[in-house]
Amino acid sequence: MRQLLFLVVPMGLAACSQPSSQSSTPPAHAEPVANESELLKLTLTPQAQRRLGIVTVRAGGGSAQTVRQVAGEIVVPPTSANGVPTGSLANLQQIGAQQAAADGEVARTQAQARLARIALTRAENLVREEAGSVRARDEAAAALAAAQAAADAARQQRGLLGPAVGALGNQARLWVRASVFAGDLAGLARGAAVTVRPLGGGAARSALAVQAPPSANGAAGTVDLYYAIDNRDRALRVGQRVSVDLPLAGKTEGLAIPSSAVVRDIDGGEWVYRKLAKDTFLRQRVEVASESAGQALLARGLDAGAEVVTVGAAELFGTEFGAAH
Repeated sequence: MRQLLFLVVPMGLAACSQPSSQSSTPPAHAEPVANESELLKLTLTPQAQRRLGIVTVRAGGGSAQTVRQVAGEIVVPPTSANGVPTGSLANLQQIGAQQAAADGEVARTQAQARLARIALTRAENLVREEAGSVRARDEAAAALAAAQAAADAARQQRGLLGPAVGALGNQARLWVRASVFAGDLAGLARGAAVTVRPLGGGAARSALAVQAPPSANGAAGTVDLYYAIDNRDRALRVGQRVSVDLPLAGKTEGLAIPSSAVVRDIDGGEWVYRKLAKDTFLRQRVEVASESAGQALLARGLDAGAEVVTVGAAELFGTEFGAAH
């Protein structure tokens, strides 16, 4: 009996170790890559590729104008050539009080100018009728000139204070103040249009360079550049923080791929899915130098002719981390 038991146990173990002939092939298979344990090599069946809509392209040569991204703020343009833009750093309560005083001064000087003109007209009529003196007429003319000069000065002082505080949110044309490090000014394409992107999402829009009073931040070592932006849709608000893409002088050569091929992880890392074989894909790290018109110019990470996934990259990302099957 003991010998018979020794013969039956190995035979039972061998029968249990045989694979089932009814197991189906999974649509996606992942295996670790030897050089980087965090990456998985994805093997997809043709049916899974069709379901995900996988489309690939080959990386080719391209060129684009690189940009430098800086912080910006939406400000109100001044109403006069010598005015100062109004932004979030301005004390609106103080500016409102100054505007009210300036408006009163403008009204007072204009009234004095009207009275001086009436006095000059009366003096000229008296001289014409030989009932008044020439000296009185000359003094009236001088008083009118002084009153007009005071009115002009009052209007200019009011213009320096910008538009009324109550109308700041209704400006159809705003400015963007971009803070640039002084050492980066030489490499910028000065005068070129820039791209303004609201923080937290939103449609990007173009802005044009404008001449503005010089301003800088000595503590931060930055210089302010100003750009005019259309705000007829009232989408932007005074003091709103934005991101400004400043174009650099010259163009950068490199490999170009569609922007849809680039996926970004939670840490901001940039990746593409490279096709290694017929049904095999591998996530590979890249560095994007710039993006323009739906094309991403790579600084490094791929070789010329590499085949990358341009449609379905996000689905592969979810497949790799278990979000899709």
